[in-house]
Amino acid sequence: NRAPPKTQAALLEAMQESKVTVLGKVFQLSPPFLVLATQNPVEQEGTYPLPEAQLDRFMFLIELDYPEEDEEIQIARTTTGDALPNLDHLLTANQIIEYQNLVRRVPVPDHIYSYAAKLVRQTRPAGSSAPAWLKPLVSWGAGPRAVQCLILGAKARAALLGSYMVRLEDVQEVAPQVLTHRLITTFAAQAEGIDARKIVQRLVEESKSELG
Repeated sequence: NRAPPKTQAALLEAMQESKVTVLGKVFQLSPPFLVLATQNPVEQEGTYPLPEAQLDRFMFLIELDYPEEDEEIQIARTTTGDALPNLDHLLTANQIIEYQNLVRRVPVPDHIYSYAAKLVRQTRPAGSSAPAWLKPLVSWGAGPRAVQCLILGAKARAALLGSYMVRLEDVQEVAPQVLTHRLITTFAAQAEGIDARKIVQRLVEESKSELG
């Protein structure tokens, strides 16, 4: 979010259409195409709010805290000397694509699709699925892409854990990372110190209670 809006628009084109346009010339981006972006707190100077359409293109939002003291010491030790660390290639582009395809082949039971869709629909304050407590706290909820990301994220977690299929806990574990940046809270929520992460956590906990 330190990039100006014009640069953000170019990034959105790349994320949405896998191509970039420079001086009227179009360049296709070959797979695998991945975007990892850091975001500074919005209170800092020189930041530009990301539009909702661009936020929605990011599958996950992962919040990082400061490193532990021993980690900071190690960072300083390895980055302030004259010897640069050696970086080794771990995967080729084709291997990444193979792993992506492997994740997509993880089976998902029908009730998992229903659970993911219901969870996302509950984030929309104007919808009939939204709980009463959420409506004054959220001005805009997650869209259909959130359901896709919940399922893909759950598939990836299941594959990493060696599971042969997606389970409810896979969806529940990735829900905060998938949904938090897709919810826009109201001024009332902000005044009460309620952020999107707390809202998502409550939705997940309530869904667990309903399932027994």
